[in-house]
Amino acid sequence: YLSDDRFGKLFICFATLAILISCLGLVGLTSFNTIQRTKEIGIRKVLGASSQSIISLLTKEFVLLIIIAFVIAAPVAWISMNYWLHAFPYRIKIKLGYPVMAGMISIMIALVTVSFQAIKAAMAKPVKSLRSE
Repeated sequence: YLSDDRFGKLFICFATLAILISCLGLVGLTSFNTIQRTKEIGIRKVLGASSQSIISLLTKEFVLLIIIAFVIAAPVAWISMNYWLHAFPYRIKIKLGYPVMAGMISIMIALVTVSFQAIKAAMAKPVKSLRSE
């Protein structure tokens, strides 16, 4: 099983790289989204919106995208893992908790990544965003 061990180490390296690249993409997308919605955020702050409501406004669409991606990716991963594990003499059943835990971890990573930009936008003074008009 030396080749499977090497494959596992290589898979962990590339999975970590993919997670880092996706976090960078989320930061860029969140920055772009907050720049486009700067005036909306400023108006909401002037009208009395709390920072928590602004943060949830900015993060809920990203969480929805992560959930949609998980719903699409989970069956594909389940089928491919079962196919790969079928070749081993000692077979195991994949429990439902593993994909659910992976989905929760990906939502947590996305929330941590997006929340930095959302908190920065929520704490900004609304005068600066509304001054240009």
